[in-house]
Amino acid sequence: QVQLAESGGGLVQAGESLKLSCLASGKTWTIGGMAWYRQIPGKEREFVPRITRGGVPREFRNFVKRRFTIRRDNTKNTVDLQMNNLTPEDTAVYSCYAQAQGLDYWGQGTQVTVST
Repeated sequence: QVQLAESGGGLVQAGESLKLSCLASGKTWTIGGMAWYRQIPGKEREFVPRITRGGVPREFRNFVKRRFTIRRDNTKNTVDLQMNNLTPEDTAVYSCYAQAQGLDYWGQGTQVTVST
């Protein structure tokens, strides 16, 4: 079993930055790829970026390229999402995802609200 806990959400103004953190616990040595997803009200959940077990970022969505970065620290069991130049369209619940031994794990999510 793997548990994921996000932190760092909140309310910011457009143009500001925010860093989200995901802390994994449990059988962390079994975790492979990880990712951050977001769900905008009324829309389906969508992934933002993914990151490999070795810490290589993958598949940034076009709407976050050059604004968001993802980093992974396997010694601390964390995956961070640095979000810069936020816009109101980035308002969503952001969730951490991990795949371990063929199973999908999700955190409870953290709310990010960007005001104009």
